[in-house]
Amino acid sequence: MEPLKHECGVAMIRLLKPLEYYKQKYGTYLYGLNKLYLLMEKQHNRGQEAAGAGVIKMNSPAGHEYVFRERALGSGAIQEIFSTINRQLDQVHINDHSADWVDAYAPFVGEIYMGHLRYSTTGRSGISYVHPFLRRNNWCSRSLMLCGNFNMTNVDSIFQSVVDKGQHPRIYSDTVIILEQLGYALDKENNRLYHQFTEQGLDGIERAVAIEDNIDLRPVLASTAPGWDGGYVICGALGSGDMWALRDPHGIRPAFYYADDEIVVVASERPVIQTVLNVPRRDVHELAPGSAIIVTKKGDVAVEDILGEGKNERCSFERIYFSRGSDAEIYQERKALGRNLVDKILKGVDYDLNHSVFSFIPNTAEVAFIGMIEGLEKYLDRAKADRIYELSQNDALSRDALFDIMRTKLRIEKVAIKDIKLRTFIAEGESRNDLAAHVYDVTYGIVENDKDTLVVIDDSIVRGTTLRQSIIRMLDRLHPKKIVIVSSSPQVRYPDYYGIDMSRMGEFCAFRAAVELLKESGREDVLNKVYENCISLENAPDSELVNCVKAIYEPFSEEKISKKIAQMLTPDDTHAEVEIIYQTIEGLHEAVPGCPGDWYFSGDYPTSGGIRLVNKAYINYYEGNVDKR
Repeated sequence: MEPLKHECGVAMIRLLKPLEYYKQKYGTYLYGLNKLYLLMEKQHNRGQEAAGAGVIKMNSPAGHEYVFRERALGSGAIQEIFSTINRQLDQVHINDHSADWVDAYAPFVGEIYMGHLRYSTTGRSGISYVHPFLRRNNWCSRSLMLCGNFNMTNVDSIFQSVVDKGQHPRIYSDTVIILEQLGYALDKENNRLYHQFTEQGLDGIERAVAIEDNIDLRPVLASTAPGWDGGYVICGALGSGDMWALRDPHGIRPAFYYADDEIVVVASERPVIQTVLNVPRRDVHELAPGSAIIVTKKGDVAVEDILGEGKNERCSFERIYFSRGSDAEIYQERKALGRNLVDKILKGVDYDLNHSVFSFIPNTAEVAFIGMIEGLEKYLDRAKADRIYELSQNDALSRDALFDIMRTKLRIEKVAIKDIKLRTFIAEGESRNDLAAHVYDVTYGIVENDKDTLVVIDDSIVRGTTLRQSIIRMLDRLHPKKIVIVSSSPQVRYPDYYGIDMSRMGEFCAFRAAVELLKESGREDVLNKVYENCISLENAPDSELVNCVKAIYEPFSEEKISKKIAQMLTPDDTHAEVEIIYQTIEGLHEAVPGCPGDWYFSGDYPTSGGIRLVNKAYINYYEGNVDKR
């Protein structure tokens, strides 16, 4: 109902054969570029604020560019980028040239391809924040291109460590700082090899080539990444041809890879690689947490343990909402999330399926809806069987009675169709709310006035803004007796600091509801005490940190908070009764056993940086800095 700005997407390709090979086998010099386009387009769900693409040529002669990059802003950034690239390629008429010429001189045709889809996680926007980032150098082995799906929680300490080494970062952002950190470590590795090969009597080009051939990325990563606190997949490439992707130790952010003797591919989602390369699921591997896939200039491929694998904190929200539902496991998990809500839904409709209509909003909730319907059908089948058995025991089972039982079906309808996109220039409160109520068209004639209960499932209910301004008003126009809004995820109570744009306490309807309940029950002192505790821990060592905000929720049951949310989000002029049902955390873990990271719901952050920032978010809220991140 209200799309979250969420995490970024990455795509990276390394071609392992000479360019002529792809021309002969696939009929085009643009095999790698075409695959990059598809990998990015298939992950367009992950980032619609901006995009960037980069290419490294390993065989460009001196005096000619060997690192190419194109970036663009907006939801049409992918198309804009590749249109620009194609215009440049058209100008050089690559099909009129030999493979050697194309390999040496054609723009955006190389051995390494990097793509990034961006969603801002810190509120910063503009072309200067769009990946890939470059650290240029006349030495190919010192040139660095970087992109990632990440957010670091300890940017201050990372920044200070860079400054302490004597560097002067141009921009205060985690991407730039990490670029400089890695660049510093890369320079050290280059210097080590420079002295090693100088002592062996090498000089000039011969020495430079020896350095390129022997760069070891493991110490570069191992000397830098242990200081990062956050969820991340960091992708990098050297101008000389080495490439890597490193995943955080807890596996918070996702990464998958495929490798054969032609190509190495890294992406944020498994089915994207399956589709683009037409390979079976078993051949696409998850990159282990704490590990990096490294491809050397020579084309050697290895997965190296850099940081060690920590406690499994793979993101559950990734499975609920962010990733494409075409992944085999995610599809089944989302269905299970819907099934796990059946008992609560039956209670919400008072077990009266004859007077209940079931639907979903938005389309991303469709798979959970399918699971919910399967669970309801299972219940209905049992109820029918019990009724048939009861009648047969009393010799009352007639053909008419059996027909009457069997014709009872679930009433599944397409209740709402999104019709317009509300434009942001409409800023006035009441005018905007009135227009927001018309974003969806409703299907009339499917609800019996004042008799039916309308049940609508969504992936998550986070802020509740769209629910109040649009959805409930729109559903109420159908004149149901009751509206039941179902969330396939638990109550989102806490911010995320690992790559998703949810960083302010006051955003969450669950938090606002708990605060209101404290005020109504005369326990405002809890709010003051939480603030004092947060202040006391501002400079505490990591080992002493606790999530103080949990105390705000402790006095109340999940059901009481859900009831308060429903009350707060129901417009005053609504005629129907409104109930909001949330998934339980237990139901979440049962449906998604392999990704237990649930800090959004439980407040159990996987790193100390997350705990420190949630306390800071409450301080900002309490002090009235509502927009501060």
